[in-house]
Formats: sequence, C-alpha cells, structure tokens
Amino acid sequence: MTSRQALDLRDYIRDIPDFPKPGIIFKDITPLLADGDAFCATISEMACHVPRETDALVGIESRGFIFGAGLAQQMCIGLVPVRKPGKLPADIHSIEYELEYGVDRLEIHRDALSSGHKVVIVDDLLATGGTVRATVDLVRQLGAEVVACLFVVELLALGGREKIPDVPTYSLITYE
Repeated sequence: MTSRQALDLRDYIRDIPDFPKPGIIFKDITPLLADGDAFCATISEMACHVPRETDALVGIESRGFIFGAGLAQQMCIGLVPVRKPGKLPADIHSIEYELEYGVDRLEIHRDALSSGHKVVIVDDLLATGGTVRATVDLVRQLGAEVVACLFVVELLALGGREKIPDVPTYSLITYE
C-alpha cells in the first residue's frame, strides 16, 4: 500500500465557520489542493468511478474545473466546461435554474457535446443539488447522456442527491 492509498482525505478538508454567511460551516478543499499526495489520491479515487464508456468529463465552474482537469488528464479524455453567463466565447446553449435565494444561469458551448456522447459531470461539492440538476439538464438538451455525477464532498443533510435520482452519483467524502 502506497502513502497515497493510506491517506484519509477528510484530514485535508477544513471547516470554516460562518462563511460565506453566519451559521454556515464551509468545507474548504484548499488544503487538499495544496497537498500533492492528497490531490493525487483524490484524482485516483475519482477515476475509479468513471465508467469505461465515458467520452468526456463536464466540469462545473469553478472548482469542478480543477478536479475535472486532473481527472481528464489521468484518463486521457476531454473536459467540457459548464460556465456562468458571459464566460464562453462561441455559440452557447444555456439553462436558467432556481437557487434558494434567486435564479442563476449556466452555459455550455453548443458544439461541445452531441447525441451519443457519454459524459460524467464533475464538481467539488454536492449540496442542495440545484447546480448539478441544471447541468444534467443542460447536457441532455445537447443530446448527450450523463452516465454519472462525481463529487469530492457531499453534504447529505442538504439532500442534493435527491435532485438527480436518475443519475448514478458518487462522492468520496460525505458529511451529515
């Protein structure tokens, strides 16, 4: 067993109380990103949950890009970014979705995916599930199939998984 396999990834997630607002305990992944062994172990563990038939990874802005890029490089498959409005230069397809405090929008290049593509959606955190649900819908509107959703951390009490019951979902670390 290598040192990477023996790591407990929870040791690299720190709690930041009252961020971004009072009463919230933010799960900070920056210590995990800063440690080469922990980041490498995270990417390796994530790779175990990517189905063989996957054509591309879809990374959700912004931390989904970090984990998606590492995973894409390890697996030699492409990474398609899903971004906030106004960040993509070519023709886009977009979706509006509701947040607990308002409405937001996500965008993807129209030519990024098409019918027949099998993709895995990657992000750092599954909380309430609104953003990933919108991403699943956005990808499907381009004709692609979402074969899995993959997260580093999941906050179980917020019920995000319930918003994507039709997609196999994997989280490396869960908190109640």
